[in-house]
Amino acid sequence: MAKSGQARVLSSKQRQHLFEVIRNHRHSEKNTAIMNISFKLGLRAQEIALLQVKEVARLNKVGTDFKLLEIMSLPAAYTKGADALKRSKSHYQRKSISFDIDSFNKVVKQIEILAKSGADISPEDFYPSVKKHKGKSRDLPMVDSGLRKSLIEYLNLRLGKGEKLKPSSPLFITQKDGPYSPNTLQEHMALILRDWAGIEKASSHSGRRSLITNVIHKQKKSVKIAQKIAGHVNPSTTLIYEEPPEEALEDALKDL
Repeated sequence: MAKSGQARVLSSKQRQHLFEVIRNHRHSEKNTAIMNISFKLGLRAQEIALLQVKEVARLNKVGTDFKLLEIMSLPAAYTKGADALKRSKSHYQRKSISFDIDSFNKVVKQIEILAKSGADISPEDFYPSVKKHKGKSRDLPMVDSGLRKSLIEYLNLRLGKGEKLKPSSPLFITQKDGPYSPNTLQEHMALILRDWAGIEKASSHSGRRSLITNVIHKQKKSVKIAQKIAGHVNPSTTLIYEEPPEEALEDALKDL
């Protein structure tokens, strides 16, 4: 079961229910494709929002037909911490900072000198620099039949409306025909999961957590494989998913 604050890992029944609800709701082609990418490729909401058509399909010269690719090549710039297309409005806010002893002593001396000179002192001036996350590219085979079917149906829907696609066209667009910001798509996915499907404590990260948990616990694949799928730089991040899934805890607690 997820720790407090973590996205819920969905059971197979909950996943089936989710996609049934989406099929009977508005914009079913788009939302099915979005959730398939989340649950079957493990992409984060930001990564899905930044996807362009060229990541999933090869277009003809005039953008009126396409061939779905076998492998999605996800650029490093799309991954967590990157704002590749300047669509994210989120800002990094420090909750804690740390210094080694030598650096701390230097900061104290600097503050002493400024205080004696009567200069204004702002704490932010002494914070250590933020280490920017460069992201990690990854190639993800698009082999799942449900995933492929949903992408084909969604792209055909857009072409059927007379849209001429470009390789750089956003893969998913809003009702106003513009690209999603990562924050907007995150909220949209949470709406589908919690309000439409009624799945408590689910979020846009539930698909990613469900996939990685499934790879480790049900498919019994190595953490290295799970790390590659997730695009984690550090394997210790992937090890978080070695916690027993909610289904295992339910089986242990029923009919005692």
